[in-house]
Amino acid sequence: MIDTHCHLDYLDDPASARGELGLSGMVCIGASAEHARNAVALAGQFGDVWATAGLHPTDAAEDSPEVRAEIEALALHPRVVGIGESGLDDYWDDTQRPTQLAAFEWQLDLARRTGKPLVIHVRDKAGQDSAHRGVMEVLSGQPDVPVILHCFSGHPGLFQYGLERGAYFGFAGNTTYKNAQPIQEAARQVPLDRLLLETDAPFLAPVPKRGRPNRPGYVRHTLEFIAALRGLDPAELERVTDENARRAYRLA
Repeated sequence: MIDTHCHLDYLDDPASARGELGLSGMVCIGASAEHARNAVALAGQFGDVWATAGLHPTDAAEDSPEVRAEIEALALHPRVVGIGESGLDDYWDDTQRPTQLAAFEWQLDLARRTGKPLVIHVRDKAGQDSAHRGVMEVLSGQPDVPVILHCFSGHPGLFQYGLERGAYFGFAGNTTYKNAQPIQEAARQVPLDRLLLETDAPFLAPVPKRGRPNRPGYVRHTLEFIAALRGLDPAELERVTDENARRAYRLA
């Protein structure tokens, strides 16, 4: 099984996290220049790890010509299969929207130039959707760039936009939470060939591991939950979502 989005280098012992619960592969997300370096190093060390290179919106203050040059160079590495994660995050009070927008638009263009999918992060305060609307506006400027809507929130507008665009939708451990009805409804409705499974490890551990640091292998708990939601055999959902992961990221 493939975990399509984890932060393997955030874990105390990345090597020990590989192969848990039958995990066959994982995509380690480079959310800053430092973490992109780490992700590429892990992908070079382990054949079941691939990497992305990008700048997370909450780290957009690090944006500079030097950071862009390093991430653009890393993006050309043969084990780098995506750009980001990028996007917009209005959850925190110190959000710098112009800085986030500049970093997001640059990474969208980098994804276009490299032909690699852009991994999208979007987060709002409860009851608001300024980041979701902003993401759709920016993405609309380059409609042909493939995108992965990581840790999909269930936002109905972004769901419809993603369907029309042909985006992939990543579902993480928070899908299993009791208060996650919009996410669960999206997981029921999304076309099977657009559904990806992820952990966002070490964050968002699924039930029954909630409250602990997440691990890439815990993606199997999310698989089993969504299989039950959709009335599917878990083995069949695993086969389909692994095919989706290989297609979305063009994994060899």
